[in-house]
Amino acid sequence: MELWYTEKQTENFGITAKITETLVNEQTEFQHLAIIDTVEFGRMLVLDGMVMTTVKDEFVYHEMVAHPALFTHPNPEQVLVVGGGDGGVIREVLKHPKVKKAVLVEIDGKVVEYCKKYIPETAGELDNPRVEVIINDGYMHIHDHKNTYDVIMVDSTEPVGPAVQLFSQGFYKGIYDALKEDGIFVAQTDNPWFKADLIRTVNRDVKEIFPIVRVYVANIPTYPSGLWTFTMGSKKHDPLQVDTDAIPELDTKYYTPRLHKAAFALPRIVEDLVKGE
Repeated sequence: MELWYTEKQTENFGITAKITETLVNEQTEFQHLAIIDTVEFGRMLVLDGMVMTTVKDEFVYHEMVAHPALFTHPNPEQVLVVGGGDGGVIREVLKHPKVKKAVLVEIDGKVVEYCKKYIPETAGELDNPRVEVIINDGYMHIHDHKNTYDVIMVDSTEPVGPAVQLFSQGFYKGIYDALKEDGIFVAQTDNPWFKADLIRTVNRDVKEIFPIVRVYVANIPTYPSGLWTFTMGSKKHDPLQVDTDAIPELDTKYYTPRLHKAAFALPRIVEDLVKGE
């Protein structure tokens, strides 16, 4: 008998994958957590029925959360990742030798625990001495740490359950205050096909707080529609002014120095959303 997992991405559309084994199936204090082994994408982390990461394509998301901001900031010594308990963004952050400390604040300790056990491809650097893992509410951590970080990365689920407040203007204002005077933040902001209103709203809210706001895109096969957006807010440094010739080649599979500015060249469908159309 064949077993298949289906994520219902909207009421009328979903993706499906053939699975070989269910490794974790648990209701935590905050969400339903599953780790399944799929034929096509390898082990897959699923939270509240939504694919968060897979072994096969995780590098796209994690590299594109981390590297555009870290190569835009001239000296990113103190970095905060909100969410991201799978550890993939932290792994990419540590590829930057200028980073002295990377703090991960994840609300659900079970995500960290199970990813360390079953998805070491992403979680393998969580015990690195440059990393501090805090199991707590990222929203509160932001508001309790003013003028602390050079770069803040919001690696959240979609805006449901405990992640809803991570898409609020109050949270973005808290991020601004938690950043140093030339700080940068970046957040995943979903896709233009099914979450157009979210992209419009986030872009408007961030523009009311940060003087420099840029949106960029990447292709992630297991995320709804495949076309994914990220929003960067910066106090001083513009990612489009980066000297890409000075960006060193890293051990990456998606991000490259040439892609740094190219990712900000938006398809018209996304460009119109950023303009508020």
